Amino acid sequence: MGTIKILLYEDNQELRLSLSALLGFSDEFKLLASFPNCEGIESHLKMFDPDLILMDIDMPIVNGIEGLKRVRKVDNNIPVVMLTVFEDNKHIIEAIQNGATGYILKQHLSSRLSDAIHEALEGGAPMSPLVASLVLKHISKSNRQKKDYQLTNREKEILQSLTDGNSYKMVANILGIADGTVRTHIKRIYEKLDVHSQAEAVSKTLKENII
Repeated sequence: MGTIKILLYEDNQELRLSLSALLGFSDEFKLLASFPNCEGIESHLKMFDPDLILMDIDMPIVNGIEGLKRVRKVDNNIPVVMLTVFEDNKHIIEAIQNGATGYILKQHLSSRLSDAIHEALEGGAPMSPLVASLVLKHISKSNRQKKDYQLTNREKEILQSLTDGNSYKMVANILGIADGTVRTHIKRIYEKLDVHSQAEAVSKTLKENII
């Protein structure tokens, strides 16, 4: 694709300016606008038609969780990558349940942002390993009974790798199989879980403690 158009929601002015500068260093990104909270986000989507949204979770007036809910009522497909701090596990899980695409720890923005944006646009679910570990540990404490989706061992391996935040290509490299084989398995996983995207698959996996 051409220039990637981005909307940013972050209440910390210093971080907002830093992110604006960081995105501005690359010709492949265009920051359309930035806002201190998600008030009016529905109109922003129509006005700017972004390719991707970067969104802080904890903001005043209209926070990231509410903003995410509003986005999903308008557009269920646009990638929304949440900006978070490691300690914010409760809100991270809430964001997963409401359709967030991925998560970047704020302290990793300078090194992880570009890759995370590309992963999200390619259908992946970028997630810092620390965040993935925190979420999985939290979910595993629940006593929900697992539903048997009849996943094979290979499908579980792939689903686990996706849940860890790996792209299709990374899954193929980790498991030593072809990209096409990964995509075939993922198609079957989606059918068994009755989902239509990696974000949905990861969300369902975490909510139901499938693996």
